[in-house]
Amino acid sequence: MSNINNPGNVTLRPPPLAMYIHIPWCSKKCPYCDFNSHESPRKIPEKEYVDALIADIKNDLHLAQGRKLSSLFFGGGTPSLFTGSSISTVIKCAEKLIGFTDDVEITLEANPESVNLQKFQDFCKAGVNRISIGIQTFNDQQLNLLGRLHSSYSATKAIEIARSAGFNRINIDLMHGLKEQNVSNALKDLQFAISSEVEHISWYQLTIEKNTKFFNDPPKLPDCRLISEIQDHGCQLLARYGYEQYEISSFAKQRKRCTHNQNYWEFGDYIGIGAGAHGKITLNHEQTLLRTFRTRQPNDYLKHKNRGEKKSIVVEVPQRPLEFMMNVLRLKNGVPLKYFPERTGLQESYISKIVTNLKKEGLLVDTETQLLTTSLGFRFLDTILDRFVRSHGES
Repeated sequence: MSNINNPGNVTLRPPPLAMYIHIPWCSKKCPYCDFNSHESPRKIPEKEYVDALIADIKNDLHLAQGRKLSSLFFGGGTPSLFTGSSISTVIKCAEKLIGFTDDVEITLEANPESVNLQKFQDFCKAGVNRISIGIQTFNDQQLNLLGRLHSSYSATKAIEIARSAGFNRINIDLMHGLKEQNVSNALKDLQFAISSEVEHISWYQLTIEKNTKFFNDPPKLPDCRLISEIQDHGCQLLARYGYEQYEISSFAKQRKRCTHNQNYWEFGDYIGIGAGAHGKITLNHEQTLLRTFRTRQPNDYLKHKNRGEKKSIVVEVPQRPLEFMMNVLRLKNGVPLKYFPERTGLQESYISKIVTNLKKEGLLVDTETQLLTTSLGFRFLDTILDRFVRSHGES
């Protein structure tokens, strides 16, 4: 490995640029959720919050460095609590001040209980061209255990309404590994999703996180053996119906991958605006990487709405290989090897010893042009990442 203080004369190249827009309010806080979400007040300060988002965009214009946005993602929280007019205002501001690529993807997250046909039509008219519906499960009993406010009927209806409103790129979020779940009812959830003919399915395992109600009172979840069985059967079922697994928990029809999330996983750049939003930026002139963070509490955020305040930390050289690998190896087909020097500013030799050993062990594919896992490595990704964690510690 190269000397830690002399990574080599590799020029960082600013990658594609995205924008993440955080809407922090939900109708109700789910017991498993550790995201920056807050139960909404009786009246959400929507206009005031939109003003704050616009102030963020204006204050962060310099981070674009001449690049246009390839994607916008309204996440939460529950962005569908906002009106189409508010969403339109933010989109128009981002387009006017920074600009969009010709094929810009604009995603908005929605919950079934917070939308109707008019609202979906308004979002579509505002410029949203991809909708992501938080369903989690089509089982009413499980929805109740997860603290969700919608029913299986309203979940199915929300998909139908989104289609009627004009969306031809619909994602649904589904969980597996739920309390008392077996292979049969996990696959039943997937069958419902497949029958709805959505273009994208995010299918991920329920995990118990700190600072959640489930952490203090955890439900009894399936054991590792059963989880593995559910995952194997589920991936096979999705593949049979034309959903390609391109990332650990992401399955898409042909040419319907999520551009925004793929940019994260390819170690791209993104401006984070809104309460609690994070960003990652490559600074061209300074030849450095930054992580940015905004204050989490909506009230605190609104108090400083005209200042565009955020904290930032430099991603130091020893951290870069691990951060890069934690993202890119989530992709089933990995990334071109040239992304490592271009997006970390480090010579390929910085990771060559670890990569060579992982290839010998059958965890990485033996290729000179690509960084990707074998099927065994994809299954045991934590083992691969642990090598880079230990390498970081030794540095």
